[in-house]
Amino acid sequence: MPFSLHQGDALAVLSSLPDGCVDSVITDPPYNSGGRTAKERTTRSAKQKYTSADAKNDLADFTGENMDQRSYGFWLTQIMTEAHRLTKTGGTALLFTDWRQLPTTTDAIQAAGWLWRGVLAWHKPQARPQKGRFTQNCEFIVWASKGPIDGSRNPVYLPGMYSASQPSGAKRQHITQKPVEVMRELVKISPVGGTVLDFCAGSGSTGVAALLEGRDFIGVEKTEHYASIAADRLTETIRATLTQDDVVLAT
Repeated sequence: MPFSLHQGDALAVLSSLPDGCVDSVITDPPYNSGGRTAKERTTRSAKQKYTSADAKNDLADFTGENMDQRSYGFWLTQIMTEAHRLTKTGGTALLFTDWRQLPTTTDAIQAAGWLWRGVLAWHKPQARPQKGRFTQNCEFIVWASKGPIDGSRNPVYLPGMYSASQPSGAKRQHITQKPVEVMRELVKISPVGGTVLDFCAGSGSTGVAALLEGRDFIGVEKTEHYASIAADRLTETIRATLTQDDVVLAT
């Protein structure tokens, strides 16, 4: 199978995987953000933070959203250190974050041994305007590499800005779900036939994008409900992309 999906704690699962088994780490960790005060950020659930009261789609909650900034930085450093071990030399890491956690994320990724390369932007066209303020319609992707990058190994020219709205209605299956069209562009940083790791897989959007773009995928998701959704989406993607050449009839 071109993908494997593990339901469990990310640190525990990553510690069981072999050195140098992935080409890129592309993940959307819990931001531990949201809210005007530290109390709002550490006492409310992900569902309370990131869904509006009038939301029509009742999405399942997820854990890991109640750390203060120092604890979040410590956790992210730990897990990105383990991810560094799993990544091949010259491989890459891409981490989603928001404006509050951007400094912590860039600190953690460097403390874990990665070479920080820059920050990409994800523009959300349908963000809600705020009277008398700037619209918060941008999230960020911190990217880094494990040592120098050999451009001849994967000669792509990728943009630094992506614009797409978060899935809505029946297509929205996770509270913080990212658009597959954005993820399909991001996974191109991994060479064709390479392996992408997402240790906060959620509903599986990174994996779906990886499979559609000819990459293998390793996913880890702690919440059983979302791991089940991810498994269904990944399996359906495989079925939808199979061609006659992929099928061998047994006699």
